Amino acid sequence: MSELNRPSQKILTPAPLVDESFMEAHAATVRLVDIYRRNTEFIRTHFKECLENGFPADTRFRAWYPEIRIRVDTHQEVDSRLSYGHVAEPGVYATSITRPELYFDYLVEQISLLIKNHGVPVEVGESITPIPLHFCLSENGEHGTVQVDSSEHTLRDHFDVPDLEHMDDAIVNGNWLPGPGEARPLAPFTAPRVDYSLHRLQHYTATRPEYFQHFVLFTNYQFYVDEFCRWARECLADEHSEYTALVEPGNHITHKGGHTTGHYALRVPQMPSYHLLRKNHTGITLINIGVGPSNAKTITDHVAVLRPSAWLMLGHCAGLRTSQRLGDYVLAHGYVRQDKVLDDDLPLWVPIPPLAEIQVPLEQAVAQIAGLEGWELKRIMRTGTVASIDNRNWELRDHHEPVLRLSQSRAIALDMESATIAANGFRFRVPYGTLLCVSDKPLHGELKLPGMANAFYSKQVSQHLQIGVRALELVREMPNERLHSRKLRSFLETAFQ
Repeated sequence: MSELNRPSQKILTPAPLVDESFMEAHAATVRLVDIYRRNTEFIRTHFKECLENGFPADTRFRAWYPEIRIRVDTHQEVDSRLSYGHVAEPGVYATSITRPELYFDYLVEQISLLIKNHGVPVEVGESITPIPLHFCLSENGEHGTVQVDSSEHTLRDHFDVPDLEHMDDAIVNGNWLPGPGEARPLAPFTAPRVDYSLHRLQHYTATRPEYFQHFVLFTNYQFYVDEFCRWARECLADEHSEYTALVEPGNHITHKGGHTTGHYALRVPQMPSYHLLRKNHTGITLINIGVGPSNAKTITDHVAVLRPSAWLMLGHCAGLRTSQRLGDYVLAHGYVRQDKVLDDDLPLWVPIPPLAEIQVPLEQAVAQIAGLEGWELKRIMRTGTVASIDNRNWELRDHHEPVLRLSQSRAIALDMESATIAANGFRFRVPYGTLLCVSDKPLHGELKLPGMANAFYSKQVSQHLQIGVRALELVREMPNERLHSRKLRSFLETAFQ
């Protein structure tokens, strides 16, 4: 619980619910929706009454997240090709659930696989984790600024507030330890952890979580944003296109046919996002993450709770080989992690493997867009190790030590974000990949002058973005069970992907 209850307080809760068993995933998910709606509405209603009539000193209001559980009593053989959708050994498994309407299709898929692979029902009821008030309020701020009417009482005296105990990454980091009699985790994130990230996404990107698509591009240049929006509007003007709308910061929506709704953001957010919508969230999201590994970790920490199908980094890099030319592509198949931001969550001794499910589509996309094949493709693209560093001005240091390390690692490119995005993809079990474009060669005296930079960007950005988009379209054609590689799964994994 987030706060100790005062002895004199009474706790007002919704009427208790009886757990229900389901052998059909859709019905189980509908029940999760019903419980979540009832309990969040309970909190919102009483909060509104408190704002209007004052906060009663002797009353606390509480409701709980819904929960889904499964009990498996025997060891069962499942299709060894599957990376998710089953538990590893007998036991009780459970997870709290938030925003089940947002995750409806995802929940139906995960629950269906559980029932199919184990042949036992799932149980749906209430968890023991209270829903924080903050995560119940609407995103449009309709409740206004909260002012509690007595200096002796704070908001947390009457409602549950976010509790960091329920928001860590122990499950995905592999260091979760059960309490006495506690069920094992069924999903990689608890409901409060998901809620926290959904609110952070709204803050950082200025778009609502429901607009994010399953296929994500990260970049750190406005040039790519401009090109993406130009291309997206071309798609929306094409009556045969499967894309249906473009959402921009502020939740400004350009619909197919050209009419618009909503408003642009009053201020540019820290990491603006753009969403080209397609049915079932199978479109493409582009996020301008800015510069540096801290931003890269921050945004991927939060996008991960949406369980995207894949994410790719499209950025620029310093080419480290004399044979590379400005505008050449680098397809990362390994990373030297000098970004430092993930060292506590994912030790440096953990290898970040290349995923064929992503590498092959990326190479195919370069070949298709550039019109080159086989041996000729090597003229413009090199596959190798990318080093990511946390010091943008690394060139100003003594070069002996960093150059020696880059040489020993066989690195062919240097940037600031790629290793972070790949490592967090590995940590969160999200398929990842990197395709960079050589924009300078500082070790060889080739730095961009202002005129050169403008010419370079105008020439390369369009092609580079087209390659990233095409790669995601190729990835999208794969069945989910093939895309989510077993390389991303450890010994005792959660059943939910």
